[in-house]
Amino acid sequence: MITDVHTHHVPKGWPDLGRPGAPSLRVESEREAVILVGGAEFRRIGHECWDPRARLEAMDRDGVDRQVVSPTPVFFGYDRPAAEGVRIARIFNDLALEICDGDRLVPFCQVPLQDPDLACEELDRCLANGHRGVEIGNHAGDRDLDDDGIVRFLAHCAGRGVPVFVHPWDMPSGPRLDRWMAQWLVGMPAETHLSILAMILGGVFDRVPDTLRICFAHGGGSFGFWLGRFENAWHRRKDVIGVSRLPPSGYLGRFSVDSAVFDERALRLLVDTFGEDHVMLGSDYPYPLGESPAGGLIRTAGFLTDAARDKLLRRNAEAFLG
Repeated sequence: MITDVHTHHVPKGWPDLGRPGAPSLRVESEREAVILVGGAEFRRIGHECWDPRARLEAMDRDGVDRQVVSPTPVFFGYDRPAAEGVRIARIFNDLALEICDGDRLVPFCQVPLQDPDLACEELDRCLANGHRGVEIGNHAGDRDLDDDGIVRFLAHCAGRGVPVFVHPWDMPSGPRLDRWMAQWLVGMPAETHLSILAMILGGVFDRVPDTLRICFAHGGGSFGFWLGRFENAWHRRKDVIGVSRLPPSGYLGRFSVDSAVFDERALRLLVDTFGEDHVMLGSDYPYPLGESPAGGLIRTAGFLTDAARDKLLRRNAEAFLG
């Protein structure tokens, strides 16, 4: 079962979310729609976001047997009061099950991460209804993944054996980042890097069981490239950042990354840094910055052995999904 662990869905409409500026959908045809945020166009999407038949046809063309289907982060609603966050999560989680009908589309839910207790409750509800894992944003407001409440939620995931997919979202904006899709090209890698730093320096890996299965999107952002700088700083400035039990490299076996890096040299760096057991196919389907055909980079990478290629395409995802 070749598995793509990084794809997203958007339902074809949802109830009014009940707040000014909430995301909405303008359906323009049976095959096209536009996500609106605050009445402004956020992203144009196609029917593959909501039509399982279109997804399955694309998977067949790409030779992908199974997709992990996660929410689109713009719908997380972490900035809303907790009760409203629960309502938003329930709406999109229930609609996701209508899209993920069948064994080939594996639904991951979203939770109101701003309230860890409610997040645990929503996760348990979703698991009972058929979800297989959870996607979370890399932060909730100014609270990073080492926030005590978020750590409690991650420990709950570890206890339930639930895989966690971390996706960057809510990137900083400003004149220097609002050009050229710089929020996506610079902000997303930086946000993901920062969330892994928080897991290490915030002591999350020291506090949660090693049964936690967690994967970071987009190849872990810039973390793999800058691990040496991080390691050097940990040893030379322990008075500032030497707060984890182990140096940064000591945690490399505790998390995975996806393969959405689009360049064989970058993929080699991921495999060399994280190990061939901790990199999984991730395409970011069906969005324009995703890999198409899904898995093309792994299939053609000349440095991979057949055994390593099999791990990246199949076996590592099986272990991640449990």
